[in-house]
Amino acid sequence: MSSGKSFTEQTVLITGASRGIGAAIARRFASVGMNVVIHYLQSHEAANETARQCMRYGARVLTVTADLRSQEQIGRMKEKLEQHGLIPDILVNNAGISHYGMLTDVTEEEWDDVMSINLKGMFLMTRQFMPAMVAQKYGRIINVSSIWGMSGASCEVAYSTSKGGMNAFTKALAKELAPSGVTVNAVAPGAVETMMMSGFDEEEKAAMENDIPAGRFGQPDEVASLVYFLALPESGYITGQIISPNGGWHT
Repeated sequence: MSSGKSFTEQTVLITGASRGIGAAIARRFASVGMNVVIHYLQSHEAANETARQCMRYGARVLTVTADLRSQEQIGRMKEKLEQHGLIPDILVNNAGISHYGMLTDVTEEEWDDVMSINLKGMFLMTRQFMPAMVAQKYGRIINVSSIWGMSGASCEVAYSTSKGGMNAFTKALAKELAPSGVTVNAVAPGAVETMMMSGFDEEEKAAMENDIPAGRFGQPDEVASLVYFLALPESGYITGQIISPNGGWHT
């Protein structure tokens, strides 16, 4: 199944792509000359730097900003993409925030923030861009989850819950969209060397590395390679899966 366009003619939209895993995903798709849409919220300069890196490959690149908690802002973002002829064939729901702390210390506002960005944002983005994929009988929706959504993590109950919800969303929507030629999968990385790891001190990081059979943290490019693989036309029989690149930490 294909959209009638070659793979390199397709458009990929990555949320939260100004840095870290999102930026690595953007660069991976740009490296084959695809149309790349880089979404960000506030990190304007970082998003522009990612865009410049992508354009070095000769890719067509557009940066867009929107608060993913707002249906109105997502709607305006879609209008901008339509004006540029860049409605995505591939949607990567990568934007997310973490939260560390005992559940008894989590405020209602903090809980709502994690759920709104990690879950509601994914829902609103998918609902906005899914119809075009269904209409063309082809598309890829890839959600960047976390190992904690599979195993849970002490002192990360809110984050683990949001990522567990993302995994359930992935499995359910995959069944809904499979007849339309649209796949839905989640990539659930283990510990990856990004800014999200800044919440741990060096002792905690060392202990974590000791628990990982591979003996190290993952790199954003390694996660990006898996996302890219799931987006390929020949990956069309893979759907509803939660795939965790984690160095053997969780099997």
